Amino acid sequence: MLKKYLFKGLKTVIPLLLGVYLIWHSFSSLSSEDELQFYKAIKEANYFWIIIGLLFSIVALFSRAHRWKYALEPIGHKTKFWHRYHAIMIGYLINYTIPRAGEASRAAMLYKSDKIPFTTSFGTIIAERAVDFIVLAFLGLLTAFMSYDDFFELIGQIKEFDFGSTKEESSSSIPWKTIISSILITSFLIGTFLFLKSKKLRNKILQFGKEVISGLLSIFKLDNPKGYLLNTIIIWVSYLLMFALPFYCLEETSNFPLSGIFLGFIAGSIGIILTNGGIGTYPILVGIVVAFYIGKDHPEHAFAIGTALGWIIWLSQTLLMIILGLISLALIPNNFSKENE
Repeated sequence: MLKKYLFKGLKTVIPLLLGVYLIWHSFSSLSSEDELQFYKAIKEANYFWIIIGLLFSIVALFSRAHRWKYALEPIGHKTKFWHRYHAIMIGYLINYTIPRAGEASRAAMLYKSDKIPFTTSFGTIIAERAVDFIVLAFLGLLTAFMSYDDFFELIGQIKEFDFGSTKEESSSSIPWKTIISSILITSFLIGTFLFLKSKKLRNKILQFGKEVISGLLSIFKLDNPKGYLLNTIIIWVSYLLMFALPFYCLEETSNFPLSGIFLGFIAGSIGIILTNGGIGTYPILVGIVVAFYIGKDHPEHAFAIGTALGWIIWLSQTLLMIILGLISLALIPNNFSKENE
């Protein structure tokens, strides 16, 4: 039991510590001039475009709550729009503290408000995640096709980015790339060994794969698959607009190429996966992409400007999600909690 709780604790704390470290390192590695440029960009940004981007974020959230209806109704469960919306927002709020726990929290909240069995609603959430994963993978392939050379050059730059030293320690001889590569290779080998040796782990992984495939196929068994797919399109178009519009808030990024916006969007999505809500990783990865494209016109402060834009987007979205999540936590009905207990 202790081992189980320790493992869960590490899954929560390690990504959070990584994010905090990356925040510290990203600021400590900026020169004095870059720091001035960073804060100047934050101060002089046109926040009108940020607000418009946040509106599209809300559109995506509403559409996600509406889409969930199409998955629940065919299995005999009718729910109110606001109940589904509140459950989704609370799930996002939980994800900022416990990575990937939002899905379970979301199913639990819907039981709390509508008495829908946890396993039933959780199955629809797994199906939803499978669809969203496929859309994100498609966008990644589309991005690679749109800017093939830039895509792989950026991967090289991310690999070259020095996550291990500050501006005072830039001459450090610590072989961070070797250490990180060794950790990744060792983790892969251990994971492969456990997969082959542990029947329980192997069954869990295979079961997850089956659930993803089953979830995807279930979409086409819905009473209204067109409505589900239409809302999926609305969600992801809104996500792209939510990310793209803030580029107009800075003069240096106002003419940013479309291929670069797609690359930044994919980089930011990866950052959100790596740490709790993308803390630390999101601004850095987006900053690298932005710096890559604006470096020709603003080579001296490209990374400072890119990081500033990354922070503007991440902070605005994070504050919105936290505020809406807390409101939903206060408003969601408590209809069935006593019976659940």
